[in-house]
Amino acid sequence: MKNKTLFLLFGSMVAIGLFIFAKTPETASSIFKRVADTYKIHGVKFPESIDFAGESVPLQDADVKERLDREFLVNTYWQSNALLLIKRSEKYFPIIDSILEAQGIPSDFKYLALAESGLENVVSPAGATGFWQIMKNTAREYGLEVNDQIDERYHLIKSTEAASKYLKKWYDEFGSWTLTAAAYNVGPNGLKRRLEEQKVERYYDLLLPDETSRYVFRILAIKEIVSKPNQYGFELNDNEYYHYPQTRWVEINESVTDLNALALELNTNYKWLKKLNPWLRKNSITLTDGERLFIEVPVSESDDATVSD
Repeated sequence: MKNKTLFLLFGSMVAIGLFIFAKTPETASSIFKRVADTYKIHGVKFPESIDFAGESVPLQDADVKERLDREFLVNTYWQSNALLLIKRSEKYFPIIDSILEAQGIPSDFKYLALAESGLENVVSPAGATGFWQIMKNTAREYGLEVNDQIDERYHLIKSTEAASKYLKKWYDEFGSWTLTAAAYNVGPNGLKRRLEEQKVERYYDLLLPDETSRYVFRILAIKEIVSKPNQYGFELNDNEYYHYPQTRWVEINESVTDLNALALELNTNYKWLKKLNPWLRKNSITLTDGERLFIEVPVSESDDATVSD
């Protein structure tokens, strides 16, 4: 009986709607026209010139311009994702930028991290992990500790330092920051092989798998949108950006059996300890004699330790 009543009610509503539409076609027409007049979808006007790490993008090449246009459209009209990237950039870029500068890596590579992970500690199907999407063997090669207790691919500072070393090594090999960025995606050996096979010297002249073919262009589009959001229709007030909390570093020089108890001793809670130290993979820390590590915790009113920048 209930289903029959709902069916009759729905049928009545449809009938009324059809009656109104039939009796007042000019009203329906005017509604459609008003929507068409006000709802406009525009192409994205990107800059007349653009560069990656100081290396100019050859926009006079029609193929290059079309590929860049694609990434501007995709990343501008995926508004929710673009807004999240813009908001997170304010939270993490100051930390990443300071490390890149110290390591001699161009600031534009922070957008590579943004493109790789959205500045989230994600894990790819292949096992690449963290903001910089580093594979386990590569992590160990560049000095990161990875085991069942600690995975420093989740450590913002240490993973950024490791990524910087990786990028510097391959810049010395390729002599181009653009090729270095492409190598980060397709792998240095794969990129070298394609350069030799195709007898070209620039990323923009290579025929590459779709993901790598789009890779640098996606970084370029994200760079422009995130650094100049108002130009692409994104309007945010200062209080809408995300910000990194004020924190301090605490030295741990003995094993910890319960991180939750440790958090409470440090005037914080388990949630914040894990959010700030996602590289701690267990609820305990086992240290050998003489071993130490530093964990990050929020500042509280009773703290007198050094505050992080």
